[in-house]
Amino acid sequence: MKAIQITHSQELNIIDIEKPQAPGQGEVLLHLRYVGFCGSDINTFKGRNGMALNPVIPGHEVGAVIEEVGTGVPENLKVGMTVTVNPYTNCGHCASCRNGRVNACQHNETLGVQRDGAMREYIVLPWQKIIPSGCIAPRESALIEPMSVGFHAVDRAQVTDSDVVMVIGCGMVGMGAIVRAALRGATVIAADIDDEKLALAKTMGAACAVNTRSEDVHARLQELTGGFGPDVVIEAVGSVPTYQMAVNEVAFTGRVACIGYAKTDVELPTKLFVQKELDIRGSRNATPQDFRAVIRYMERGQCPTESLITRVVKPEEALETMKWWSQNPGRVFRILVEF
Repeated sequence: MKAIQITHSQELNIIDIEKPQAPGQGEVLLHLRYVGFCGSDINTFKGRNGMALNPVIPGHEVGAVIEEVGTGVPENLKVGMTVTVNPYTNCGHCASCRNGRVNACQHNETLGVQRDGAMREYIVLPWQKIIPSGCIAPRESALIEPMSVGFHAVDRAQVTDSDVVMVIGCGMVGMGAIVRAALRGATVIAADIDDEKLALAKTMGAACAVNTRSEDVHARLQELTGGFGPDVVIEAVGSVPTYQMAVNEVAFTGRVACIGYAKTDVELPTKLFVQKELDIRGSRNATPQDFRAVIRYMERGQCPTESLITRVVKPEEALETMKWWSQNPGRVFRILVEF
């Protein structure tokens, strides 16, 4: 069967691998229909992802159909059902697992990063990792996982309807954070360097938008928050300036939730940690509850999925598409590969 493999920096090949055999005890065979390329995949392609295997089959944003189920699989998972996938593993023994936060397992291996992923025609997975997508089609199901990461950050930040929430970065993950914060009744400020993304953010629940490249961010936030600053800042970029912005602009006694991985160390004014009595929280991956929350949101039919899908390509177009994305990083929400 056909699969996509990133072998070295700027190198991506279509390879032929053996189709999985019939699923065993507790396993499900999926026919992959759409798989999304995400930020970790483009970093792997650029040779900048130190966590990724080399070579690796990328892909962990899945829209699939159940092809076959093994013995011992719950009856609610049926052949022909559209599903997505929880792509993370957990060891069951580390501090995170012991505390019930398996999404942050110390030894996690994400599909397409620390282990071969879903950019292939078929894959066998444990039934526990299969999440029914309800009435959502396979194409849109591939958007569930990245949005769930943003949903999880809002949960980590304990956002309520009394909060003003600033989301820095309006990519797919940031959009997920904007949606969930708005669903919780918060006033959401979207921040990005791209006006098109900011306009889309306003259709997805942001009350205000700030262009961090062309506007005086501090002055604008003071104006929007009555001089207090946002109660919550969610960092969904992963850069030195955005991390510094989050700490500088969040209100006294505010919360900062960090999703993005900065590629270099970040110098932060630690006196603000104390003076503001900040809660600074990491947010990693997502939980099954976050996946289900995204599915409920998408089932309402209010998610502008066509605006979130930048391109749909065949496997043979993947190399040229990744080269194009490398040269146009700000123009992409999600690229889906159709199998």
